[in-house]
Amino acid sequence: MRIDGRNNDELRQIKIITNYILNASGSVLIEMGNTRVICTATIDDKVPPFLKGTGKGWITGEYGMIPGSTRVRKVRESSRGRPEGRTQEIQRLIGRSLRCVTNMDLLGERTIWIDCDVIQADGGTRTCSVTGGYIALVQCIKTMLDQGLIEKSPIKNYAAAVSVGIVNNEIMLDLCYEEDSLATVDMNLVMNEKKELIEIQGTGEISPFTLQELNALVELGQMGTQQIINYQKEALGDLICLVGQEI
Repeated sequence: MRIDGRNNDELRQIKIITNYILNASGSVLIEMGNTRVICTATIDDKVPPFLKGTGKGWITGEYGMIPGSTRVRKVRESSRGRPEGRTQEIQRLIGRSLRCVTNMDLLGERTIWIDCDVIQADGGTRTCSVTGGYIALVQCIKTMLDQGLIEKSPIKNYAAAVSVGIVNNEIMLDLCYEEDSLATVDMNLVMNEKKELIEIQGTGEISPFTLQELNALVELGQMGTQQIINYQKEALGDLICLVGQEI
């Protein structure tokens, strides 16, 4: 029996509240177990220098944890003067994952910022940020269509993320903090609805793992991400019509 009573192949309870922040072009509060993240999407009418004059857009992510999100107070990175390496890694993961399912050519020369703020952390904050960030992105695309900024939805597919790992010699889905801290193998998967991998991050924290174990972890992650995509569809409601238009 797991710490929270789940089966090894069972996700934590997922709750999603859309339009959570009124000022953003897309927003969501997403909860996976006791992990809670606010994700917003905002539009900026400029692109990084390497994209100027190309007609292409950009999607990028910012990620942070509020001081009270962890059991020991999390020092604000603004106080440190720079983001931690972990923060930069997660920000890049969010941006890469969402760009992978979006046609940048259809955005025009503008940037969509996906901001993910962790208000409570209990494992899986990066995977929760990708999953919630995707919902905020689709909402933002609807806003852009309504405002006449773009003519067609650029969203090609879904993007959802989940953690998997080996804890006490057992393969588990969607690790909470205690499980993650005990894991001998820790992995994060981002996948689309076609069960294709967008990104895989995995490491043997304590000992190496076999190809057979890797395959088992990926298969479990596939099952988990497909379930999460169903939650995304439910949260998006009528906006699911914006997914896959450009194909």
